[in-house]
Amino acid sequence: MSEKRRHFSPEEKVGILKKHLLEKVPVSTLCDQHGIHPTMFHRWLKEFFEGGALVFQRLKANGSNKLEKRISHLEQKLTQKNEVLSELMEEHVKLKKSLGEI
Repeated sequence: MSEKRRHFSPEEKVGILKKHLLEKVPVSTLCDQHGIHPTMFHRWLKEFFEGGALVFQRLKANGSNKLEKRISHLEQKLTQKNEVLSELMEEHVKLKKSLGEI
């Protein structure tokens, strides 16, 4: 009879890899405990390290997106303040002219 395939969640896979990488549990022990083939373990390890760069790229992209949004927001705010100041100065000049001070 064939064995049923067990599917591991991403969190479970990372947990198994973590035990090997941080706690130095041998691959053979982990494979026996979880009923996986060493080839599968090494495939997960390869995918983990290949995908690791994407995490940092996303973090960098998120950080730069937040920064760009903040800059854009502040530029809009500055533009609005400049417009208000310009209107106030224009009204001030009109008032001075009407009072004959200019």
